[in-house]
Amino acid sequence: MTEAPSTSPVVLPTREDPFARNSLGWLGGPVGRWTRLGASWLSPLRVIVAVTTLAYALGYLLDKSCRDDLWRTPERYEHLCYSDIPPLYHLRGFADGLIPYAQAMPNGQHLEYPVLTGAFMQASAMVTNAAKGLFDEPDMGRLFFDVNVVMLFVALLVTVIATALTVRRRPWDALMVALAPTLILGATINWDLLPLAFIGLSLLAWARRHPFVAGVLLGLAIAAKFYPLVLIGGFLVLALRTARWRAFGGLIGGVALAWLTVNVPVMITSFDGWSYFYRFSSERGQDFGSIWTMLSDAELLKVPADRLNLVATGLLVVLCLGIAALALAAPTRPRLVSILFLIVAAFILTNKVYSPQYSLWLIPLAVMARPRWRDFLVWQAGEVVYFLGIWWFLVAYGNEGEKGLNSQNYAVAILIHVLATVYLAAFVVRDVLRPEHDPVRSDGFADDADDPGGGVFDCAEDRVTLGPARRRSAMS
Repeated sequence: MTEAPSTSPVVLPTREDPFARNSLGWLGGPVGRWTRLGASWLSPLRVIVAVTTLAYALGYLLDKSCRDDLWRTPERYEHLCYSDIPPLYHLRGFADGLIPYAQAMPNGQHLEYPVLTGAFMQASAMVTNAAKGLFDEPDMGRLFFDVNVVMLFVALLVTVIATALTVRRRPWDALMVALAPTLILGATINWDLLPLAFIGLSLLAWARRHPFVAGVLLGLAIAAKFYPLVLIGGFLVLALRTARWRAFGGLIGGVALAWLTVNVPVMITSFDGWSYFYRFSSERGQDFGSIWTMLSDAELLKVPADRLNLVATGLLVVLCLGIAALALAAPTRPRLVSILFLIVAAFILTNKVYSPQYSLWLIPLAVMARPRWRDFLVWQAGEVVYFLGIWWFLVAYGNEGEKGLNSQNYAVAILIHVLATVYLAAFVVRDVLRPEHDPVRSDGFADDADDPGGGVFDCAEDRVTLGPARRRSAMS
């Protein structure tokens, strides 16, 4: 008996993405027309969770040489497996039982992380100390790393699942998050997966039209890392275009409530410890990976340290104003995640430092803004070049006699990262200006939703624009 074709609204990459379709011949090619989707136990979420688990395990195995040698220098750079996590167990007082923010280290320094990340670090230190007698582990920093690997895996799963559910008809796109090369290589360099999980849940709540809940989750992300604050600008500009001010107000209320709830108790009881992160961020000069370091190393431009904050912030403001103008002038209202991606990309490119794990900030946004494997992998290739460049540069940095990249070649690696980010951003800008090229808006379901992850912005009428608006029917 002939099976009826599936009526599932799930978009299949092998049918819709030319790169995916042409690259999977070895696996049997695209899904057939008469396939009974949903009949198999291997649902999209189950496959995505399994792939995420395997990819994360691969990343852990790639760190094994460093873990076995206790992250010795320069081997931790030569083997591309550096992590901040194990040394900070000792260097930030967790091994001595110090309480973050409330107690300074012997040198007077406080923890240089926002409060929620500090709480996560403290919780993992407590688990580490409690597990001390259960494992035959002579080095507590290594045990601390293992505990964090497990706890951060939960954050990664939350991020990937939230990405799969935000745009209901495109769950398979989340495989791009799970298999991102820089996520496999750098997921456990630092604690950046924590804010990613909150951002993913925030975007999912917004897509389900729960703006206050989305705000609470975004506020928690800001309490874990500073950069999610800039995401508010994307919601603001689309609220201006659509006059959806009630939802935007709910978002802001949730952000304020969550951030204040986390921060105010620490701010009141330990202001010096609480404010150290903000003082540290303000006072630091140009650092590894930034365009300012690239220009300086290439002997093109040297921004004085006392002006760097002004110049970097000014450039970010200019780029954000340009993104706002783009969002208001586009003939069709842009999708929310497209604007969010551009804002975070602008923040990354103008920041005073670019650590290799910062590419994680863009991965879920890139997947939802431009779900095309070819463009995603081109961008990731540029980020992998930088990942190699920073560690090979650090092999010789301060280590006499060691061979590594010189500062000029390191500047080239930074430039490749910058160009790769601009490359992907250019496609997102084109999709905003010409929505017929947007993979989400041309996936065959545009009549159902023009911004399936946009929440109240989806199918909303324009109220404020900088040019003639195009009706939805003209887009399809």
